[in-house]
Amino acid sequence: MGIFCSSLAIAQELDVPFKQATSVKYELAEDLEGAELKKVVVDYNDIVYVLTDKGLYRDYFGEKLSKDKTYHSLSDKTPVDITIQEESGILFYLYKDQFLTNSFAGTIYAEIPKNTFNRISVNKNLEVLLLSREKGSIYKEKKKVEDISLPKGELIEVYTHNGEFYYLTEKEVFRLRESKWESVHQGKGITSIDFKADEIYVGTKSGFYSLSIFDGKQISPVESKLPVPEISKLMFVGLDLWFSTGDGAFKQESDRYRYFASKRWLDNNRVTDMASDSKGDIYFLTPTGLNKVEYFTQTLADKAEFYQDNIRKYFMRYGFVCAPRIPQPFDESSAKVVDHDNDGLWTSFYLGSQVFRYATTGEPIAKRYVWESFEAFERLLTVNPLKGFPSRTFERTGHKVADLDRWRPSQEKAWEWKGTTSTDEYIAYLFVVSIMDQFMAETPDEKQRVANFIDAIMTHIIENDYYFVDADGKPTLWGRWHPDYVHQFPKHVYDRKLNSTHLITGLQLAYALTGKEIYKTEAFRMMEEYNYFEDMITPMSEMRPDTVNYDGIIMGDSWNHSDDEMAFLTYWPMYHYAFNDTLKQHYSEIIREHWEVELPERNAAWNTLTYGTSGQINTEDVMWHLREFKLDLMSYNVRNSHRKDLEYLSENFRGQTTKQLLTPGERRTHRHNANPFGLDGGGDGTSKLAGDEFLLPYWMARYLKIIE
Repeated sequence: MGIFCSSLAIAQELDVPFKQATSVKYELAEDLEGAELKKVVVDYNDIVYVLTDKGLYRDYFGEKLSKDKTYHSLSDKTPVDITIQEESGILFYLYKDQFLTNSFAGTIYAEIPKNTFNRISVNKNLEVLLLSREKGSIYKEKKKVEDISLPKGELIEVYTHNGEFYYLTEKEVFRLRESKWESVHQGKGITSIDFKADEIYVGTKSGFYSLSIFDGKQISPVESKLPVPEISKLMFVGLDLWFSTGDGAFKQESDRYRYFASKRWLDNNRVTDMASDSKGDIYFLTPTGLNKVEYFTQTLADKAEFYQDNIRKYFMRYGFVCAPRIPQPFDESSAKVVDHDNDGLWTSFYLGSQVFRYATTGEPIAKRYVWESFEAFERLLTVNPLKGFPSRTFERTGHKVADLDRWRPSQEKAWEWKGTTSTDEYIAYLFVVSIMDQFMAETPDEKQRVANFIDAIMTHIIENDYYFVDADGKPTLWGRWHPDYVHQFPKHVYDRKLNSTHLITGLQLAYALTGKEIYKTEAFRMMEEYNYFEDMITPMSEMRPDTVNYDGIIMGDSWNHSDDEMAFLTYWPMYHYAFNDTLKQHYSEIIREHWEVELPERNAAWNTLTYGTSGQINTEDVMWHLREFKLDLMSYNVRNSHRKDLEYLSENFRGQTTKQLLTPGERRTHRHNANPFGLDGGGDGTSKLAGDEFLLPYWMARYLKIIE
């Protein structure tokens, strides 16, 4: 579905089940420490086997790799090789003096010359091909049929297709016919082949191409615009073509390649082998472990429930939603939920999601969650002794973690509060209060409660000459709306437009909720005498880089994606609490213009916030973002700048590095205030996000009937 510019034109999207990739990393048995992991195969029962120099191992209960002791007679033996029979998926073992299978009631086995063969392959006709460096032998069930000579070149791998054997070297593909190896294709740097209908796909050290299976003529040109062109193995899983490399794995999709790398997906980027099961899940063997990309079927409603449940269990702190710190990297059992610089801002996404959940479903539990978190917002005002000044956050004495120099003792015994509150927090207050007033505050007392909160804050701002004034009697670094601050920025530097928007929106909201004339008077004074309205309507097309030295900080030289977040959250109260229809029309144009700039980022939150105000939306992007939003929100260090499949753009103001946006599963874990086009970076497994940034656009989409 495309872009719609009218709230009357949109058709609902059905919340149908979809598949999303998730990562499983297998726990290795203790006796595998230091082992050589040689090969992975999956039989027709979806049992995963890994051949090692310490014996054969298999998966137990999905996530642990242990010694295969299923058959007592084989449990102490170490196979030389294993394979899966073509089509049947039956496991065959090659030992130094015999080959066998446990299928067919154990009737297929044969003794072979000791220490001769090191490779086994079985076709659909139950012909067994055994290979050594010098020769090959073919067996039919228990009996040797014939010996065969080998083609020139060192064997890379042997394959079966449609009952025939194929022999691969770095320079040539051979097929066994009438006891002789015939050349099918000659190439260079060949590493792997696989089959699809009447084609042979050839992986090389510099890309892949396809051949006719009949005459070996090349059908498609070499495709080298790949995440990593040096292919170790390629493999069809159904109609999907997968690739493993020495630097991760990837999958061919209709118009792009989906890259699986970093510890989000693999314990080690060097993939030495891969296999698949009947469900289409993929197993990647590395020198140090076994990993699975599992496709999990769910609806968006299922996904929302997953995040909601996790937030209540693992991310709550006094009503705030806070990311934990994880002292032992990637070990979530060591996690501690701690304070952060913008607890109010991040919590506004969760609180907002539950407001729209309540507006959509009427569930009492959603209302309870909202008031619990709003109580934390209210305490930001009371935990410090300053009139109307909202603390950044609070904590019990002696247990603060972030920015230790910004904390002060509270008048409440055994508590501390954090100062230096910024516009990041302020816009959270505007957004939270506006939607609670619209959808949650149902009684006069509840209405008064949210009105009192914003009234106190806006009174503080007006009485302190349009600043947040901290305990030291000075304005905070980023809590400034006075013309001296706002107009130090040229009109083409976005901070001027943004801060003007913030102030006028807050005054509008306070007037609507309290009826106090001062807010309306001050809003029009700032718009008319100080040109804040002109600042607000300055076109986005006029924004360009510049350098402004503010308190030793260079600003304006590149786009700050936090500004997008602070703008779109503000747009909701700006539009819905406009003083009049004329202003509302101007506001609609402000929002539409910003939304158009943001389209390449495919952000579901910006789309739903825009649709709920000025009426524009790209529903395809909303569904794409929500479905692709990662289930695993651990911080991982990722790298994409080396990829050869991406179309890179020249350096630009907004930091858009590539023409096409990567999926969230390929990017570093980040909040909405970061550049989604960032290619590299991330964390080391010491923090994790909660999923609230999925929940807000999801529940907004439900409320706005974007999703049925």
